[in-house]
Amino acid sequence: MKNKLKEHIVKLIPLSDNEFSFVLSHFNIEKYKKNEFLIQEGEDVNHCYFVISGLLKLVFNDANGKQHIVSFAMEDWWESDFLAYFEQTKAKMSLQCVEDTEVYSISLKNYYKLSSKMPKIERFFLKKSHSGHIASQNRILSFLTSNAKERYVQLLKQQPILFQRVPKTLLASYLGVSRETLSRLSS
Repeated sequence: MKNKLKEHIVKLIPLSDNEFSFVLSHFNIEKYKKNEFLIQEGEDVNHCYFVISGLLKLVFNDANGKQHIVSFAMEDWWESDFLAYFEQTKAKMSLQCVEDTEVYSISLKNYYKLSSKMPKIERFFLKKSHSGHIASQNRILSFLTSNAKERYVQLLKQQPILFQRVPKTLLASYLGVSRETLSRLSS
């Protein structure tokens, strides 16, 4: 398990075994069952999560009670309600397990401590942040410029594994369509 985190980091920056041991000392391993929450709307957000195994969904519930899936996070992905995590405010979103999930968690205190003591890890986090920001902008642009069919095809091309691991109701929410529309798109 610890090798998964090291393999993930060394894709972007080199780390010796001693450096990785120091990095690892700032994380905790946590296990969650399907449907359990790592973060619930309205609560404090104390951790950011790296997914070792399993699948998470980040959800926003609007004023009408409609659930909007902001993202899915599977193996080798980082997830949290980042606004609440970095600003130390209450969660606006919930993070819930779609499958049994195992994660590394890092508190904000440890995130800053680790970043200040190891500039190369700070660069790693910056690169991951850039990637996440770009992905978010691409998702927004997709909603602004693509119809439902185009978004479906794009997701199928970029993340085909989601279609095997995620119930159609959740995929429909992520794509911003009804379950019935998703059935028509997939036939």
